[in-house]
Amino acid sequence: MQKISVKGGKALKGSVDISGSKNATLPVMTAALLGQTLSTIHNVPYLNDIKTMAEVLRTLGAQVGLDDHQLKIDPVGFNKFEAPYELVKTMRASIYSLGASLARMGEAKVSLPGGCAIGARPIDLHLKGVEQLGAKVTIEHGYVHAKATKLKGANIFLAGPHGPSLGATVNVVLAATAAEGTTVIESASIEPEVEELVNFLNVMGAQIEGVGTSRLVIPGKKTLKGVDYTVIPDRVEAGTFMVASAITNGDVLLKKVNANQLTAVTDKLRQIGVVIEETAEGLRVRGGGDYKPADVMIMPYPGFPTDMQAQIMALLAVVPGISIVTETIWENRFMHVFELNRMGADINIDRSHAVVKGAKKLTGAPVMASDLRASAALILAGLVADGETLVQRIYHLDRGYEKIETKLSALGADIQRVN
Repeated sequence: MQKISVKGGKALKGSVDISGSKNATLPVMTAALLGQTLSTIHNVPYLNDIKTMAEVLRTLGAQVGLDDHQLKIDPVGFNKFEAPYELVKTMRASIYSLGASLARMGEAKVSLPGGCAIGARPIDLHLKGVEQLGAKVTIEHGYVHAKATKLKGANIFLAGPHGPSLGATVNVVLAATAAEGTTVIESASIEPEVEELVNFLNVMGAQIEGVGTSRLVIPGKKTLKGVDYTVIPDRVEAGTFMVASAITNGDVLLKKVNANQLTAVTDKLRQIGVVIEETAEGLRVRGGGDYKPADVMIMPYPGFPTDMQAQIMALLAVVPGISIVTETIWENRFMHVFELNRMGADINIDRSHAVVKGAKKLTGAPVMASDLRASAALILAGLVADGETLVQRIYHLDRGYEKIETKLSALGADIQRVN
């Protein structure tokens, strides 16, 4: 089994290219099934989740090729509607095949999804949405089975107990493209990845109104065509490298980055004392030396993202004073705390709050990654810890970061993948 070895103490310097967005590519891949001809998607990150979704699409009958960060998806053979447990168990985004299969086949059978162990991820809003479009939904033997003789446009409200659902918005948008009449989604997710999906569908010919807003108007029964499309940069990878520069008091230029999608992260880092400037080439992130504690409230976009919670906590663990991180979205997303404490951090959990008392230093230790973003947080802590940190269970890491150890090494980090 592979591990990541990190020896701390090196300030990161140089420039890094941010990869394409995994969380934007996955829904775009399923949307490509709705075209009548081949789509070519550029700037695709080479990650395990992308490979898994490609296998899901192949199982549904599509032809999928991935080469040099480019995906070719030919939907002509798309004639099956079942996404099996063997694939779906490893990645929650496989549930997006529900909306695409309903739109094209009038039927979908998808295993209940898996992914990272960060808490309950109910799909009730997904099911509510497609039911309001006219699908009959049953759950049997661990599978969601949805069937519709005819999908009809409807007014659908998609807010859940923790705000709008990105996944439910994706599925309802996909299914609504094939509905008779117009569908209006109120309280749709406004995450950049949803905006990217809608932009992609509109290039295909969908004519969806309200791009980037919480109210989407989707005229159904449009004939969609395959297109060439380039996905946006990965804002979570960008945020992770911003923290990497900050935690090591480094000086790193992030290239191929969309600064407008990082305002919550940028604002919080500046509050802590990190120096960030926008340049013609990207974002330059420099350690400020004198850092101050900060309170972080996790909120749906455009608030501070839950996918950056573990990383900002790693930084706050070495910032003098007391910081409080409040997680409002996932109930089990503090599992990295126990591993950070093994490295000398002083973090206490009180239900949805983590109280972080900045430690003078962290020390390297063997640690276990519980999920994708926890993996990144432990590597970040290792960059500044005394001695060697060994991060185990890095298969999580390979689901969402493309060659992170290679990129960090190029910036001067003492990091390598070991067997």
